[in-house]
Amino acid sequence: MRVAILGAAGMIGRKLTDRIAATSEIGGQAVDALTLIDVIAPETVAGFAGAQDAFAADLSAPDVAARVIADRPDVIVHLAAIVSGEAEADMEKGYRVNLDGTRALLEAIASVEGYCPRVIFASSLAVFGAPFPDQIPDDYHLTPLTSYGTQKAMGELLLNDYSRRGLVDGVGIRFPTICIRPGKPNKAASSFFSGILREPLNGQEAILPVGDDVRHWFASPRAAVGYIEHAATMDTASMGAQRCLTMPGVSATVGEQIEALGAVAGDSAVALIRRAPDPAVANIVAGWPRDFDTARALSLGFRAEQTFGEIIAVYLEDEMGQKAQISA
Repeated sequence: MRVAILGAAGMIGRKLTDRIAATSEIGGQAVDALTLIDVIAPETVAGFAGAQDAFAADLSAPDVAARVIADRPDVIVHLAAIVSGEAEADMEKGYRVNLDGTRALLEAIASVEGYCPRVIFASSLAVFGAPFPDQIPDDYHLTPLTSYGTQKAMGELLLNDYSRRGLVDGVGIRFPTICIRPGKPNKAASSFFSGILREPLNGQEAILPVGDDVRHWFASPRAAVGYIEHAATMDTASMGAQRCLTMPGVSATVGEQIEALGAVAGDSAVALIRRAPDPAVANIVAGWPRDFDTARALSLGFRAEQTFGEIIAVYLEDEMGQKAQISA
């Protein structure tokens, strides 16, 4: 099986390629070739015995989509995107990358007679905007209130339609906010959710731009990779025409995040969080959903953490080499 990963230089992309290299498989099926693409050239994966092709490209540029599918990958993981804060600040760039790039990929696939790969599309909770119920059900309609959410909603509708026509075999994954992200903050408006934990765990000050009562939906990077692995080889027959679904996760407030941090690292870590209200960030976050009923994803075999303590434990183990026994 050949797997192509768009956005391979990003955090989830790197973790996915590392996982494939370690196991030589995805979703229980052997992988013998990788195509890795990002706007910054991804590094080839050490330890992977199969063929690798890694190159820098912008999916929205002419002819790039055709190059992506030149070797007819069996699975295409579409992680490439301009993130929420940047998409809101630069409307043209957001639509070009997030919408035009996605359509270019689907059109390139559709132009090849008899070719119908599994396409895993990375969507977002931003497809839902207020007002919405406290717990959003699986069949809730898309109500984006940001350019990013609108672009992702359009991508979902395209994936559904191309799958309905038999041109691709799509699975759309609405990722929870991934936490705790390793490395430095990115331009996503949600970046502080990881920062208020990651920085204190590493002895650094963190900025909190919103109130402790802000509630959101979370999962770990490990869970994110697990979603993709499962989506790569799952039976999609029971999904019908609706190919996009919200992934399982943990609903928690900022205050509950901080409480879990204190339980692990103590009051000295909590003291490193500096409250600096940012109305722009608060306004964006206020329109985001807080909790989900993910019965459909669970019934299809997707899994994630069940407590925020587990999410912190994953970071300690995967990024800091520390074992943690945490239940809350």
